[in-house]
Amino acid sequence: MEDMAAGNHCTVTEFFLAGLSEEPELQLPLFLIFLGIYLITAAGNLGMITLIGLSSHLHTPMYYFLSSLSFIDFCQSTVVTPKMLVNFVTEKNFISYPECLAQLYFTIIFGTAECYTLAAMAYDRYVAICNPLLYNVTMSSQIYGSLISGVYIFAVFCASVNTGFMFRIQFFRIDVINHYYCDDVPLFQLACSSTYINEMLILFFGILNIFVPMLTVITSYVFIVASILRIRSREGRSKAFSTCSSHILAVVVYFGSLAFMYLQPSSVSSMDQGKVSSLFYTTVVPMLNPLIYSLRNKDVSVALKKILESKNFM
Repeated sequence: MEDMAAGNHCTVTEFFLAGLSEEPELQLPLFLIFLGIYLITAAGNLGMITLIGLSSHLHTPMYYFLSSLSFIDFCQSTVVTPKMLVNFVTEKNFISYPECLAQLYFTIIFGTAECYTLAAMAYDRYVAICNPLLYNVTMSSQIYGSLISGVYIFAVFCASVNTGFMFRIQFFRIDVINHYYCDDVPLFQLACSSTYINEMLILFFGILNIFVPMLTVITSYVFIVASILRIRSREGRSKAFSTCSSHILAVVVYFGSLAFMYLQPSSVSSMDQGKVSSLFYTTVVPMLNPLIYSLRNKDVSVALKKILESKNFM
């Protein structure tokens, strides 16, 4: 299963995933809870993509960003949750070394893409509220298409650099990853060679991918709030604030859990705390996003009603 190479180097072909909990009586309830979360996530996000695709009046930059976010959330959940569900029903959850790195690679891609998509959505709202007359020019199909493409290209670059440098790490004999999926921090704890470069890369990209989008979101909302306060009608102000509050809530939950997981010193980091915080951005946020971004939106409700009525008359 594993071979000892020259010197202190060692190769590994598979790991165990420890999972969320080792308590036998919790396995079935946790399985049912996370199966439910995954089904809601898949239905909500795939439903949102389909609804936006079928409804011509939703073919605007705001909804293209929402569609992209739904795709990211569905993929992020799919990369992590099915393997986690296996953990609840099997005694030992094996994951091969290539499968482990693939899971890490795609988790980084979709995690990074979500950060920058949230930032792009904040910028889109800034243009719509602060410069409504220039909106169609500022957010032309070429510009929002470039923004969405740029998000994925940069996410693939981040994941390729981080995962590429994982190949230089040597691991101890087959061991347990103290997590429910292959994340970089618990993998480093199993290394029998230096992980300094990898840790510096994660710190660099972690700071970049949290603070640049957060700065974009905060700056956009400073201008948005200033514009909303100039709206004379109380109803208009409350409606605008209501729309913003949903986005801000999702941003705080997502970036807060990421920051908690990646930016605290390893000496004070508890992997059990890390598991809980990473649950938010890998399973809970992808389930909530279709609700907090879209289902409260009047345009989406109208589009859904129209499609359901058209199906009934067929």
